[in-house]
Amino acid sequence: MGKTNSIVSKRREKILEYLRVHEELSNNDLSEKLKISPLTLRRDLQALDDEGLITRFYGGAKLIDAKDTLNHKRTHNDINLQLKLNSIAKYAADLVQDGDTIFMNSSSTVLLMLKYLKNKRVNVVTNNGKALNENIDSNVELVLTGGQVYERKQSLVGDFATYILSKITADKCFLGVSGISYESGISTSVLQETLVNHEMIKRCGGPVYILADSSKVGRHHNFSSGDINEISDLITDSDIDKNEIENFQSKNVNVITINYRENSYEKFSNKIT
Repeated sequence: MGKTNSIVSKRREKILEYLRVHEELSNNDLSEKLKISPLTLRRDLQALDDEGLITRFYGGAKLIDAKDTLNHKRTHNDINLQLKLNSIAKYAADLVQDGDTIFMNSSSTVLLMLKYLKNKRVNVVTNNGKALNENIDSNVELVLTGGQVYERKQSLVGDFATYILSKITADKCFLGVSGISYESGISTSVLQETLVNHEMIKRCGGPVYILADSSKVGRHHNFSSGDINEISDLITDSDIDKNEIENFQSKNVNVITINYRENSYEKFSNKIT
């Protein structure tokens, strides 16, 4: 199974490589270059489209940012990061159960969860103003906290936002962060968001999940949002330093690493010290 996933992942990377070189390619051209059937190609293109990496048109496909592609500005690292973030968000969305009420903060990674929440009755309570522009499944009930708008991120902050959160109890909490450290906990670069994030943690009756790609692990930003003992799980990518996994386990935090290349994951349960 792992070998099959690896073959699929490499084939899809090859598609992205072709599309980085050319502005766009027809399905026929891609099938010939990759020596695969049109059905297999359609599956690959659909998967890449779902991850927000390409856009499909009748008879072909192109990268989302065609100008960046033509000028060779869209790098391999950019694509890897999008794969990581979408894989993390998809795994997190799968943790949501029918009937759940969940908190989601203003993180762009957490926002990606909305496109993977399908066929579940879910109440989503968020301070992310950008959620209004997302294509949300009809079963999802979106509740904005209200409050003062922090313009740069379109997040809702302030006393009104925290007051609304204080009246809600969530089953699960999903937070994106600027940094997470086993020593100092979670942090953000926006002072105004710290109280909102911490109120979500306080008002969550179940697990608190941190969604952070590996580049944010082991880092601490200016403003603290929560202590490490308030976190139950860290969802990150498989590029995380293995020593960091052990450090978080020693603080009784579960670590789930997503292998974004092979579409698989590994869970490291916490250990009592």
